Amino acid sequence: MKIKGQEDFWAGVMFMSFGALAIFLAQDYPFGSTSRMGPGYFPTWLGICMLVLGMAIVASGWSIDHIGFVPAMAALIFLGAASGHEFRFKEVSIMTVALIIGCWALFIKGLELPFPLFWWR
Repeated sequence: MKIKGQEDFWAGVMFMSFGALAIFLAQDYPFGSTSRMGPGYFPTWLGICMLVLGMAIVASGWSIDHIGFVPAMAALIFLGAASGHEFRFKEVSIMTVALIIGCWALFIKGLELPFPLFWWR
């Protein structure tokens, strides 16, 4: 696989290493709960956040440069709708099509922004 920047890759590996080390060292301390945090609560969650950040940095080094306007909009709308309490696939699909057409008309045709519609264009 092609890595865009070696610095990004090694920064991600560093974040993941420190995150894993924080989680490992915090295992000896009682975790507690959210309302009564123990001494292992903060380092464990900090380590988890560092692991996730490191994975995101490494993944961005391997990512496709342009996924395209339509797939990016569809992913954004579906993820946003899935974060709510109720998710109705049919309604979200109709909303996705309507929003993509509206944004295409506004940004690509109206404002003439040079966004590629798909990754192959």
